[in-house]
Amino acid sequence: MGKLFLLGPQHAQPTVARVLASLGARTAAAITAGWQEREGEPAVLPELGVPTVELGLHARAEDVFVSDSELTAAYKARQTRLRRMQDLYRVRLDRLNQAAYAIALRHVEPELLADEAAMSLALVRALDRDHLARCRAVHAAFEQAWPAAERPSIARHRRELAAQLAEADAVVIAGGHVAVLLNRLRLFDLPSLWGERPILAWSAGAMALCEQVVLFHDDPPTGAPIAEVLDAGLALVRGLVVLPNPRARLHLGDRERVARFAARFDPAPCIALDHGARIELEGGRVIAGAGNQRLVGDGAIDRSWP
Repeated sequence: MGKLFLLGPQHAQPTVARVLASLGARTAAAITAGWQEREGEPAVLPELGVPTVELGLHARAEDVFVSDSELTAAYKARQTRLRRMQDLYRVRLDRLNQAAYAIALRHVEPELLADEAAMSLALVRALDRDHLARCRAVHAAFEQAWPAAERPSIARHRRELAAQLAEADAVVIAGGHVAVLLNRLRLFDLPSLWGERPILAWSAGAMALCEQVVLFHDDPPTGAPIAEVLDAGLALVRGLVVLPNPRARLHLGDRERVARFAARFDPAPCIALDHGARIELEGGRVIAGAGNQRLVGDGAIDRSWP
């Protein structure tokens, strides 16, 4: 694996072209599958400053689904199972959150209340771990039964993708719908094709590269403001939880919320990637960064990380 760059949103303060220039990249391959039918449109990709080929993963996946009925049926069955698992996980998570809130309102001695708060947190952390492990098991079973390199409907596209990547100095991964993006990356097993080229990813792209994809919103349009583990990511970035576009989704000034979020995913640093933010990794280790905001267990925001 080459260098990885996790970047903040690119729509207001694009930085990806500057990073490509610093790498000396002369060409790039782009992945905008998270935008689904808008894949490849100029509006979903900032100016990169170099000739770029769009890999077309969303369109390629639609071609696979049309041409391979057996794989399509298995794929849909997997997605149905994952959706149902997510629904049931969300029910349990909601009940645990309600219980924690009710307990926190009790008029009991502070020491007991602190113990009970720790127990509530431990139960949520255990639920998250279990859900993540079950998601990984579902993906592992599917990939064992339907290996991408051996399925003719996928192998043809993989040969074309390998040829396109051979001409690219770097790969850029845009945002959009994180589940769609992650599924398309998995379907064609892209990490096995892009080799040691630098990978630059932002928003949903950055989330997909991590071990776990965490959805979050302190002011959701519907439902309770409870963060949830959506799925296992590609795990190319280990030990981090990335939170893109925090100014639109998080109340970073609410110390109690920040403390709860940081404690829930501890010891993984929870990093808010705002406009202009950058995390650079090499060999699986963070080697540089700028503009990042780490959520700290006491409710503070560490702007000096890493």
